[in-house]
Order: sequence, then structure tokens, then C-alpha cells
Amino acid sequence: MGNKTYAYCLWIFWIHGFLCNACQSLHGNCSNESSGEFDWSTKDQGIILGAFFWGYVILQVPGGMLAERIGGKWPFGIGMLVTAIFSLLTPLAARTGKNVLIICRIIQGLGEGVTNPAAHALMARWLPPLERSRLGGFIYIGAQAGTVITMPLCGYLISSNFLGGWPSVFYIMGTLGIIWFIFWSFFVFDSPKDHPRIEAKELSYIQHSIGLQMSQHKKVPTPWRKMLTSMPVIAILIAQTGHGWGLYTLLTELPTYLKTILHFDMKSNGYLSAVPYLAMVLFSLASTVIADNLREKNVFSNTIVRKIFLSIAHLGAASFLIGAAYSGCDRLLAVTLITLSIGVMGAFNASVQMNHIDIASNHAGVMMGVTNGFANLMGIAAPYAAGVIISDNSSLSNWRLIFLIAAAIFTADTIFYLIFGSGEEQVWNRESKPKEISNIRVDSRNGDLDDRQPLLAEANSD
Repeated sequence: MGNKTYAYCLWIFWIHGFLCNACQSLHGNCSNESSGEFDWSTKDQGIILGAFFWGYVILQVPGGMLAERIGGKWPFGIGMLVTAIFSLLTPLAARTGKNVLIICRIIQGLGEGVTNPAAHALMARWLPPLERSRLGGFIYIGAQAGTVITMPLCGYLISSNFLGGWPSVFYIMGTLGIIWFIFWSFFVFDSPKDHPRIEAKELSYIQHSIGLQMSQHKKVPTPWRKMLTSMPVIAILIAQTGHGWGLYTLLTELPTYLKTILHFDMKSNGYLSAVPYLAMVLFSLASTVIADNLREKNVFSNTIVRKIFLSIAHLGAASFLIGAAYSGCDRLLAVTLITLSIGVMGAFNASVQMNHIDIASNHAGVMMGVTNGFANLMGIAAPYAAGVIISDNSSLSNWRLIFLIAAAIFTADTIFYLIFGSGEEQVWNRESKPKEISNIRVDSRNGDLDDRQPLLAEANSD
């Protein structure tokens, strides 16, 4: 693939890193229970952490609809700018009062609520089908890569006196987010044909690869009834929701577990909390490359590939979590099993994460809004449930229950997806029959038009 598309992916990679950084920063502060500036109970911490997702889920579907109508560039960029600004304001909000901080977190969630649907709408127009796993995976591991960088950085900054200690985390991330927005505004475009500097060869390659799967027009009516009653869509929703529960359980609660059960100090906690996400980054990179190779060489169908990698991600994670639940206070064993559990979850990027674009690229943004909205309700439910279970009594038996619940959910959602999931384009994706749009004009950027060539011999009827 051409350099400009690769650069486009790189920008989204970094923004997802920033997304994760902002989410992780607050927890580093909250987790410092005994010596922290704020006297918040475990339940209060769960509410504050979950407040972000109250805002996040509200704009998922509207964000997807907006991105499919006007393009994903500005919804994504402006959403992240809002998040960055309120990251800068977070220390002031926290010191003003708990309720003010909760409002600040909700607004950050509203800003980020449009980002994943907008990203999917952008990727549907930019990523060739046989490169979706590795390029899409590369984009989405930005969140985990951001965690790898941010957790130890937070541990260090919180323990230092730089800009007041913990507030420096928010100041740095907010500033980086605003700088990122400036670059995003100038270098990212809604589709290949809108890019003023794209090479003709690359433009032709992308358009011919995607072909009739993607409408050449931004405004495509959403077939709501067909989409919401489609079993492959429901299978994505179930799998993504299960993934959300497991991921947010570990993402938000791991520092607390390392501190209260395994008794690591703040700085060590930061480094150890980052290790599992480094494993996830590496596993995601490997699994997405393997997935695309299996598809390109026709070793397995796209459906089988997606199901294989979800099984690796969720059944593997469930197995290691069960082991961690019974590892007791053995530091090495517990950290190893949790690292493996989070690491294998990287295979999710080679399965369900790109599945929306597989089955209906014209509606990928809206579908991501629907499924990601449900999945991120787990960002509210999982921390709250953990807080209720622990209830200021961080015992081994309580943590065992938290891990076993996550393992059970991983297993259940995998079974559902194995039965009903699909990696094939659905008949309701296309707005018209191939005889009406069987040819595509490719802009050669030299004032001429390339020959019109049929892209697909046939397509499913509406």
C-alpha cells in the first residue's frame, strides 16, 4: 500500500494511543488510595471512572450517522479536541468537587463518543479488503500502545513533583491532544478521492480493491430494520459487549489488584500494569498479519478466520483468567497469567473489530456506533460491579469472583459468535444493483480519466 495511506493509519494509531492515555490517567490517581489527595471510596472511584462512559455511549450512533453523511474527519478530530481540552481542565474539576469531576468526565466521553464510529467510516473508504486486518489492527492497537507508554509514565509523574505530580498527567495528555488535532486537520481526508496529494496508482488500487462494497456517495440510507435484525450484526454486538466487559474489568481494576493484593508500590504498579498491554500489542500485530495471509491465500474463508481469532482472543483470555483467579498471592504466577490473558485479547483486532466493514462497509460507522455503544456500557458496569464486589474489602475471594465472571462472559459471547457470526458481505449493504453502478471513474490526478473497468461481476441483490 502507498505511503500516504500508511501515514493516515499512523495518525489514527496515535490518536487511539491518546484515547487510552486519557482514560488511564485518572485511574492512576484514584488508585493511590492511602496517600492520595482525595478521600474517595472504592465505590466513588467506580462511579468517577464510569462517568466517562455515560457520555461516551450517548454519541455512538449519532457519531456514526454523522460520519457517514459528512465524512469521518471532522467528527473524529473535533471529538478528540473536546476530550483534550477537558483533560487539561480535569485537575481543576477534581479539586472543585467530585460532582464537577464527574461532569468533566461525561463531557470527555461525549467528545470521544464519535471517534470509533467515525474511524470505522474512514477505514471503510480507505482500507482494501485483504489488508483490513493488519492495517485496522495497527490502527486500533494504538490504544494498547498508549497504555504501554502511559501507565509507567503516570506512575512516574504521580510519584514526582513535576507540575504538582498527578495533575501533570492530564496537562501533558491534553496538550498532546491539541497538537495532534492541528496535524490531523491538515493531513487527513475523508476518502482517497478527496486527498489532494494521493498518487494515481494508489488511488486506483484502493478504489478497485474496495469496488462496489462501498458507495461512491457519502449519503447512503441506513437499512435499520435489516441491520438490527441481522444475526451477524447481533453476533458482533454480543462479542464486542463481552470483550468490553473483560477489557474494562482489567483495564480499570488491574492497578488496584496489583496494589492491594500483590502489594506493588505505585511506580512498580505503573510498569507492571503496562506489561500486559505490551503483550497485547505484539499479539495483535502478529495475529492481524496471519489473519490477512490466511484470507489472501484462501486457506480459510473470511468467516472462519474471524471465528478462529475470536476464539483465541476470548477463550484464551478466559482460560488464563481462571488460572489467575486461583493463583493466590504468588506474584510471578499471577502477573504471568494476567499478562497472557490480556495479551491474547489482541487477537480481537483480527476478528470482530473489523467485522463491521466485512459485512456492510457502507454502514460500518453506524454499526460500530450501535455495537460499540452497547460494549462501552460495560465501561460503566464493569468498574461499578468490581467496586460493589470489593466494597472496600480487597480480598482474594472477591478478586477471584471478578475474574471468574469475566471468564464466563468471554466464553458465552464466543459460543454465540461461533454460531451466528459471519465475515461475508450482507445483501442489504449495497444501495443499488451492479448493473446500475457496475463501473467506477478513477481520477488519475492528471486531468484525464482512466478507463472505466467493471469491478465486480455480480453482487447480491437487495
